[in-house]
Amino acid sequence: MTENKKMAMSRKHNLKSLMLQVAKDLLEAEAVEKVEERKRYMEEHCPPLSLPHSKAELEALCKELHDKIIVLDEERYNLEHKANMVIEEVKDLNIKIVDLKGKFKKPPLKKVRMSADAMLQALLGSKHKVNLDLRANLKQVKKEVKEEDKELRDVGDWRKSIEDKAGMGGRKKMFESEA
Repeated sequence: MTENKKMAMSRKHNLKSLMLQVAKDLLEAEAVEKVEERKRYMEEHCPPLSLPHSKAELEALCKELHDKIIVLDEERYNLEHKANMVIEEVKDLNIKIVDLKGKFKKPPLKKVRMSADAMLQALLGSKHKVNLDLRANLKQVKKEVKEEDKELRDVGDWRKSIEDKAGMGGRKKMFESEA
């Protein structure tokens, strides 16, 4: 009885459309609520404007509005400063968390098949002609072979030279062969 029961496509489509309809209704209700809340806030904090008839009353109204603007700017500045401090604190805490974990995520690097010439040309741009034939740039050096070195290399078999030098110019062999 542990069979996987699959839902019919029509039922799945019907449920999905019902869920979307409910979500749409919720969003519309939320939008209406925001509009009403904004109206209430504006009625509480912004009384209807009564235009004065004299110049003195108009100047008094301007001064009053100016003072309110100053107070609101101070509050806005303080709130922005607090928000920026909180953001910086969150960044610092995230850095501390990463440090405590001791792991740094290394991004997966993709293998790029590119010759060294193509890579340098991509880095330097198309106006520079890049040639990476390093052997062509090397200086040619001719090696002089000294005769002493040649003699040392042509020593040959060391046993022969020892037997040749062994006593009286090779006469030792004669005595050994006679005996």
